[in-house]
Amino acid sequence: MRFLKSVLVIILSMVLLAGCSAAKPAANVQNNEGKAEEKVELTFYYPVAVGGPLTKTIDGMAAEFMKENPNIAVKPVYTGSYADTTTKVQAGVQGKNPPDIAIVQSTELYSLLDMDAILPLDDLIAQDGGDEFIKDFYPGFLENSQVDGKTYSIPFQRSTIVLYYNKDAFKEVGLDPAKPPKNWDELVDYAKKLNKDGRTGVEIPTTGFAYWLFQAFALENGKNLMSADGKEVYFDTPENVEALQLWIDLAKRDKVMPEGVIDWATVPSNFIAGKTAMMYHTTGNLTNVKTNAKFDFGVAYLPAKKNFGSPTGGGNFYLFKGIDEKKQKAAWKFIKFMTEPERTAQWSIDTGYVAARKSAYETEKMKNYISEFPAAAVARDQLEFAKAELSTHNNGRVTKALSDALQAAITGQTAPAEALKKAQQEAEKALATFNK
Repeated sequence: MRFLKSVLVIILSMVLLAGCSAAKPAANVQNNEGKAEEKVELTFYYPVAVGGPLTKTIDGMAAEFMKENPNIAVKPVYTGSYADTTTKVQAGVQGKNPPDIAIVQSTELYSLLDMDAILPLDDLIAQDGGDEFIKDFYPGFLENSQVDGKTYSIPFQRSTIVLYYNKDAFKEVGLDPAKPPKNWDELVDYAKKLNKDGRTGVEIPTTGFAYWLFQAFALENGKNLMSADGKEVYFDTPENVEALQLWIDLAKRDKVMPEGVIDWATVPSNFIAGKTAMMYHTTGNLTNVKTNAKFDFGVAYLPAKKNFGSPTGGGNFYLFKGIDEKKQKAAWKFIKFMTEPERTAQWSIDTGYVAARKSAYETEKMKNYISEFPAAAVARDQLEFAKAELSTHNNGRVTKALSDALQAAITGQTAPAEALKKAQQEAEKALATFNK
């Protein structure tokens, strides 16, 4: 009898132990060789600056990565706009609790370097294809990814500004829908013909990224707004005064655009609703427009003055200092996964952003998509005439100086020449430390 009790006790103990083991998740995952791999957890910040379900797309990509890499847990954190994301990243860096990975505007490169916040990626790149890998990214997107021969970020959520136009509205007023305006004079002329009660000829946002839209005009009239080393700006040139005057004249003189403040997020909605016949906006809204517009539309290069031109835009992947080597390797694996040619092609199809890698356009899915929807290639092709988005040391102060000046001129508070002169002076003060 004692023997039976002892056996029952042993069996019961084994059942309880087995139950406890089943209740606890495994701390490690076995690799292909049967060895346990330590679980690595990564925090990933990302912004959204366009319409459409991008959070769902990003979360889905992260879930796909974790399915392929069960030993790496990626926690995507939607951090709001680009500006919100930059603020949260900088707060994390200052509090010694940065994210492991973040998509931050490419324009923040100098500011993050000045904070000593980001890791150079060259050693990681060298382990995975080296020059062959990095040269597959378009040069226009690498302009504000690299400094002094080092690569600090990987292009991902990238764009150029394009002209969207309503082909049905063109037909209505006798314009050829296959021939969008190619220069500033045609832009004004077409907008006048398209303008009518309930529909403006053109809309160009004046909030959110006004400096970016203005930079396009500057490039089209001959010169970028800043030096390559981020230490000088060229705001108050005669060419830029002329460019700003054109923008103001579209509303005040020509009456083909609403006066005053035009919200960044409202412009695509107005275009989709037929309330404006043309708009300047990021290619990142292409899929949003394609999905929701009930009319035939076209996409074209921005109209030129001396030449075509658009600043690049959008966000890059950054890795932050203070994370251990295991996290660095895991984070790099995630970045490589997210920027693989097939995945980058699908990202472009799903969103409208430019696929940042040349090889993405050689995939069958992208070839087929462009064959069916040629507008998807316009922003990529415009890279031939694109330059890096406004990016300087002390970038927040410099950009604010220009943005405030543009608002003052657009709303009629200050003349264009005076506004840009003030912006130039404020920017030079902000950059003085870096020019000693």
